[in-house]
Amino acid sequence: MAHPIVEHIPRLRRYARALTGSRADADDLVQDTLERAFAKWSLWRRGSGVRPWLFAVMHNVFVNQLSRARLRLAPLDAASAAPAAGGQEAAARARDLEAALEALPPPQREVLLLVGLEELSYAEAARVLAVPVGTVTSRLAAARARLRALTGEGRAGEGEARP
Repeated sequence: MAHPIVEHIPRLRRYARALTGSRADADDLVQDTLERAFAKWSLWRRGSGVRPWLFAVMHNVFVNQLSRARLRLAPLDAASAAPAAGGQEAAARARDLEAALEALPPPQREVLLLVGLEELSYAEAARVLAVPVGTVTSRLAAARARLRALTGEGRAGEGEARP
């Protein structure tokens, strides 16, 4: 029987790719995360989700690596962008979205990826990032607003519901 961590490796790889922007750096981050997770497995609390715990481990490893190496968050590489099904228009929209994600401040990008891409709840994302749920909510709102502004989506009169 496989270890409970194994089933989460594809999601860890996807998130690592989005954080680092490089396949090689993402693979290194996943490997470092898995090493730490296996070494610290006794710290995981039964009854809590394995996936949020793994993302928290990855987040901590990534932040530590940034601090040590003074790396900057890289843009998503072409291989990590969503497949551009639907022709040139879809490919252009994917490139625009990729550029908009790259333009987000790292804290906004992280919360957007955790909630939007990885489908973590606000509470799970808050635990991963070690911030209050309110911080997740405000960062997510700011990230979505910035993405709308950067991509030209959601302008008044284009069908967006207003509160």
